[in-house]
Amino acid sequence: MKIAVLDLKGKETGRQVELSDDIFGIEPSEHAIYLDVKQYLANQRQGTHKAKARAEITGSTRKIKKQKGTGTARAGSIKSPIFRGGGRIFGPLPRSYSFKLNKGQKRLARRSALSKKVAEGMLTVVENFNFEAPRTKDFIEVLEGLGLNNKKSLFVLGGSNNNVYLSSRNLKGSDVITNSELSTYKILNAANVVLLEGSLEGIQETLSK
Repeated sequence: MKIAVLDLKGKETGRQVELSDDIFGIEPSEHAIYLDVKQYLANQRQGTHKAKARAEITGSTRKIKKQKGTGTARAGSIKSPIFRGGGRIFGPLPRSYSFKLNKGQKRLARRSALSKKVAEGMLTVVENFNFEAPRTKDFIEVLEGLGLNNKKSLFVLGGSNNNVYLSSRNLKGSDVITNSELSTYKILNAANVVLLEGSLEGIQETLSK
């Protein structure tokens, strides 16, 4: 498929780029998307939760009352889980929530996410641009020109561009990444995806394998 290249004012430049139908025009796999997003979010979890068992509680090991004659239930240790401040039975332990997902499945998920954005009309290709110095005001002008101010947007660059990245960093609704950082979660988490011309070759090369 072909898509028009826009300038920073949101107007067509008269040029078009070819997008692979195998990447931007497939029938989305909802299951692949689900698995990839689930893995992404699982990898963000620290997994450092921990509750002490009765063996880890600091305190006396003395039997707290005699076995018989009190008229109440037997109790051998103040560390018992039935008492306040005692250990916890089957409490949470530190663990990793990450799990393996095949590379082919991850590529299918990203292709599906990009195809969804194209079908929804929420994917734009913009000519390459750069700033002389990091200025948030310059990036805001780009957003206004593309009609993306007050909208959650994802800009995908062909390579590292410190000035563009720093100019966008203070804007809550905008995210700037390189094509190597592209993920299913980031694509779907943005209302609009803006691909710079320079990012297309890398994206199509990576996702066509």
